[in-house]
Amino acid sequence: MLAATTSAVPPAASASQEDVHLRTPPASAEFSGEIAESSGSGLTQAVPFSSGNPRIEETRGIMHLYPEEVASSTTLPVGRKPLVCVIAVPNHMTYADFCRFCGAFIQRMLEMRIVRTDGADDQYCVIIRFDDQISADGFYQHFNGKRFSSLEGDTCCVRYTIDVQYTGLIEHAQSSVTSSAEQPSCPVCLERLDQDTNGILTTICNHSFHCSCISKWTDSSCPVCRYCQQQPGKSTCAVCGTSENVWICVICGFVGCGRYKEGHAIRHWKDTQHCYSLELETQRVWDYVGDNYVHRLIQSKTDGKLVELNFHCTHADEKYGSCECNVDFGFDEALLNSKLETVVGEYNDLLTSQLDNQRKYYESMLLEIKEDTEKEISEAIKKAVSLKLQKLQIKLDKYIEENKFLEDINENLLKNQEMWKDKVKLLEERERVALKQRDEKIQSLEEQLRDLIMHIESQKVIDEPQDGSISSEVKGGTVLPVEPASSTSNIGSSKHGKKNRRRN
Repeated sequence: MLAATTSAVPPAASASQEDVHLRTPPASAEFSGEIAESSGSGLTQAVPFSSGNPRIEETRGIMHLYPEEVASSTTLPVGRKPLVCVIAVPNHMTYADFCRFCGAFIQRMLEMRIVRTDGADDQYCVIIRFDDQISADGFYQHFNGKRFSSLEGDTCCVRYTIDVQYTGLIEHAQSSVTSSAEQPSCPVCLERLDQDTNGILTTICNHSFHCSCISKWTDSSCPVCRYCQQQPGKSTCAVCGTSENVWICVICGFVGCGRYKEGHAIRHWKDTQHCYSLELETQRVWDYVGDNYVHRLIQSKTDGKLVELNFHCTHADEKYGSCECNVDFGFDEALLNSKLETVVGEYNDLLTSQLDNQRKYYESMLLEIKEDTEKEISEAIKKAVSLKLQKLQIKLDKYIEENKFLEDINENLLKNQEMWKDKVKLLEERERVALKQRDEKIQSLEEQLRDLIMHIESQKVIDEPQDGSISSEVKGGTVLPVEPASSTSNIGSSKHGKKNRRRN
């Protein structure tokens, strides 16, 4: 995250460093004047930082922060200042995005400074000075641990800052007027840069603006020098991924490594016949067919002008090959224009021929791709048809097996039906016999019941007091059994028989 070290800061450290190397950017005079009063006691976290355009000048320094475990939402460090640092802000957040993220606290900020930390190319830090301690504490409690965006996992880490010390200024090239001169007014609104009325934001390239003005700038580059905090990544080989000795094809844009690495650029030439390749480090063009450099002009890194590659003057700079001799500039300009026209014509002819070869190459590639595609389609169709047939055959076998199973079940059911029919007939016969036996038994019981009733009635008649002669006769007689009568005619004969028996 940050290349930070824990060290003890003596009270006299800031003074000694400022006397030797300090060269504070003009826009941050008030900013550095107040924060130079370091407490200088106890353990702090020293984080080296830098700012400025690395191609022109670069300001370096060290900011001393309170450790993360010292401050919390409930316990704040004693002796803190209204100075905080937001570390590890992702590079995709522009200045306007960060100002919108701060919200209402932007009105309580006197100055913001964007700096970069060593070893963190995709992040930057923001040093913020508030107008009072209450605003600084509120900003810390509200934003510490809060996510920058609901769609991403980056969180805001706010740390209280003890001191910011500038250790030196490194000049890489001749400084321009816009980068070194003091900016008394905002380049956007042309109003005076006054901290009392509006907060000041100093970009990573040391240009200052009003926070309200820079918040309307949606681009990630600086409005003055166009330096972008999101530096483009290094080009790498499309095959092996190396970033050293990288060449790019001027015809199709393929990026490959040189012959001293894996030689993927040469392989691309052999495969496509694109013979011209540009070395990204030196901006020189190599011809693989002629096996030499074919460029005529290159761009100067100092002033951006086109100069001849091998042109050298006794008064010229040994590194860039340009001079400022008193010559006829009109003649040189005409000569240069004629050379440019010749180069442009040659390049157009060369580009036309290379594009024609490129067209033929891509047509052959398209034909091969078409043939391969048709072959793959036919194979895929055959494979799909065979797979479909296999699935259908599996389903057919399954249905045949199910049909056989159902036929077996039907046959068994038919057999069971005949068996149950026989069982039903047998049960019906048994029921008929049982009913017949029951009827016969009932009839027998009824006859016995009648005989019993008749016996009881005759006994009652005998027991009743009647004529003595009759009773004596009856008592001396015997009762004979009578056969059952099957109809009403038998009833009368049975009654007549009873009378005869009584008489006896």
